[in-house]
Amino acid sequence: MSRDEQQDEPQSQRATAVDKYVGLRIRERRVAMGLSQQQLASVIGVTYQQQHKYEQGLNRISVGRLFTVAQALSIEPAWFFEGISEQDRPTEPAPRQRLHLELMRNFASIKDEKQQEAISNMARLLAGS
Repeated sequence: MSRDEQQDEPQSQRATAVDKYVGLRIRERRVAMGLSQQQLASVIGVTYQQQHKYEQGLNRISVGRLFTVAQALSIEPAWFFEGISEQDRPTEPAPRQRLHLELMRNFASIKDEKQQEAISNMARLLAGS
Protein backbone atom coordinates (compact mmCIF):
# COMPACT_ATOMS: atom_id res chain seq x y z
CA MET A 1 0.00 0.00 0.00
CA SER A 2 1.42 3.37 -0.98
CA ARG A 3 1.73 6.23 1.46
CA ASP A 4 -1.05 8.14 -0.34
CA GLU A 5 -3.37 5.13 -0.11
CA GLN A 6 -2.53 4.77 3.58
CA GLN A 7 -3.36 8.43 4.20
CA ASP A 8 -6.75 7.95 2.50
CA GLU A 9 -7.48 4.96 4.73
CA PRO A 10 -9.57 5.87 7.80
CA GLN A 11 -7.51 6.28 10.97
CA SER A 12 -9.62 3.61 12.67
CA GLN A 13 -8.21 1.02 10.23
CA ARG A 14 -4.51 1.88 10.54
CA ALA A 15 -2.27 0.52 13.26
CA THR A 16 -0.81 3.26 15.42
CA ALA A 17 2.06 3.64 17.88
CA VAL A 18 -0.35 2.52 20.61
CA ASP A 19 -1.08 -0.68 18.66
CA LYS A 20 2.64 -1.34 18.41
CA TYR A 21 3.09 -0.72 22.13
CA VAL A 22 0.23 -3.09 23.00
CA GLY A 23 1.76 -5.69 20.65
CA LEU A 24 5.09 -5.42 22.43
CA ARG A 25 3.36 -5.86 25.79
CA ILE A 26 1.54 -8.96 24.49
CA ARG A 27 4.85 -10.42 23.36
CA GLU A 28 6.54 -9.52 26.64
CA ARG A 29 3.89 -11.31 28.72
CA ARG A 30 3.66 -14.28 26.34
CA VAL A 31 7.40 -14.85 26.51
CA ALA A 32 7.42 -14.41 30.29
CA MET A 33 4.85 -17.19 30.52
CA GLY A 34 6.89 -19.45 28.23
CA LEU A 35 4.23 -19.60 25.50
CA SER A 36 4.93 -19.73 21.79
CA GLN A 37 3.02 -17.52 19.37
CA GLN A 38 1.26 -20.63 18.09
CA GLN A 39 0.15 -21.62 21.59
CA LEU A 40 -1.27 -18.18 22.36
CA ALA A 41 -2.93 -17.99 18.94
CA SER A 42 -4.64 -21.31 19.57
CA VAL A 43 -5.90 -20.22 23.01
CA ILE A 44 -7.34 -16.92 21.74
CA GLY A 45 -8.78 -18.43 18.57
CA VAL A 46 -6.70 -16.80 15.83
CA THR A 47 -4.09 -18.03 13.38
CA TYR A 48 -0.39 -17.87 14.10
CA GLN A 49 -0.10 -15.23 11.37
CA GLN A 50 -2.74 -13.03 12.99
CA GLN A 51 -1.10 -13.37 16.40
CA HIS A 52 2.22 -12.41 14.85
CA LYS A 53 0.64 -9.32 13.28
CA TYR A 54 -0.85 -8.30 16.64
CA GLU A 55 2.56 -8.56 18.31
CA GLN A 56 4.24 -6.58 15.55
CA GLY A 57 1.57 -3.89 15.78
CA LEU A 58 0.70 -4.43 12.11
CA ASN A 59 -2.95 -5.20 12.81
CA ARG A 60 -5.17 -3.50 15.33
CA ILE A 61 -6.58 -5.72 18.03
CA SER A 62 -10.22 -5.30 18.98
CA VAL A 63 -11.22 -4.65 22.57
CA GLY A 64 -12.93 -8.03 22.77
CA ARG A 65 -9.88 -9.85 21.46
CA LEU A 66 -7.60 -7.87 23.80
CA PHE A 67 -9.79 -8.97 26.71
CA THR A 68 -9.43 -12.60 25.56
CA VAL A 69 -5.66 -12.17 25.31
CA ALA A 70 -5.57 -10.70 28.82
CA GLN A 71 -7.50 -13.67 30.17
CA ALA A 72 -5.20 -16.11 28.37
CA LEU A 73 -2.15 -14.35 29.84
CA SER A 74 -3.69 -14.09 33.35
CA ILE A 75 -3.53 -10.29 33.55
CA GLU A 76 -5.89 -7.34 33.57
CA PRO A 77 -6.45 -5.63 30.19
CA ALA A 78 -5.12 -2.34 31.62
CA TRP A 79 -1.68 -3.97 31.96
CA PHE A 80 -1.17 -3.63 28.21
CA PHE A 81 -1.27 0.16 28.54
CA GLU A 82 0.88 0.60 31.64
CA GLY A 83 3.85 2.86 31.03
CA ILE A 84 2.45 4.44 27.90
CA SER A 85 2.37 8.19 27.57
CA GLU A 86 1.69 10.60 24.76
CA GLN A 87 5.30 11.79 24.65
CA ASP A 88 7.21 8.59 25.29
CA ARG A 89 5.91 5.55 23.43
CA PRO A 90 8.58 2.90 23.12
CA THR A 91 8.35 1.13 19.78
CA GLU A 92 10.96 -1.57 20.28
CA PRO A 93 12.34 -3.24 23.36
CA ALA A 94 15.62 -1.82 24.58
CA PRO A 95 18.61 -4.20 24.74
CA ARG A 96 18.10 -4.59 28.49
CA GLN A 97 14.43 -5.47 27.94
CA ARG A 98 15.48 -8.10 25.40
CA LEU A 99 17.80 -9.58 28.02
CA HIS A 100 14.92 -9.64 30.54
CA LEU A 101 12.67 -11.37 28.01
CA GLU A 102 15.32 -13.98 27.28
CA LEU A 103 15.87 -14.57 30.99
CA MET A 104 12.11 -14.96 31.57
CA ARG A 105 11.79 -17.34 28.61
CA ASN A 106 14.65 -19.50 29.84
CA PHE A 107 13.40 -19.47 33.43
CA ALA A 108 9.89 -20.45 32.34
CA SER A 109 11.29 -23.42 30.40
CA ILE A 110 12.86 -24.92 33.55
CA LYS A 111 10.45 -27.67 34.63
CA ASP A 112 11.95 -28.46 38.05
CA GLU A 113 10.49 -26.13 40.70
CA LYS A 114 13.48 -26.68 43.01
CA GLN A 115 15.82 -25.53 40.25
CA GLN A 116 13.64 -22.46 39.65
CA GLU A 117 13.70 -21.69 43.36
CA ALA A 118 17.50 -22.09 43.47
CA ILE A 119 17.92 -19.69 40.55
CA SER A 120 15.53 -17.22 42.13
CA ASN A 121 17.48 -17.34 45.40
CA MET A 122 20.77 -16.88 43.57
CA ALA A 123 19.39 -13.85 41.69
CA ARG A 124 18.12 -12.38 44.97
CA LEU A 125 21.57 -12.82 46.56
CA LEU A 126 23.33 -11.30 43.56
CA ALA A 127 20.95 -8.34 43.64
CA GLY A 128 21.75 -7.80 47.28
CA SER A 129 18.19 -7.87 48.54
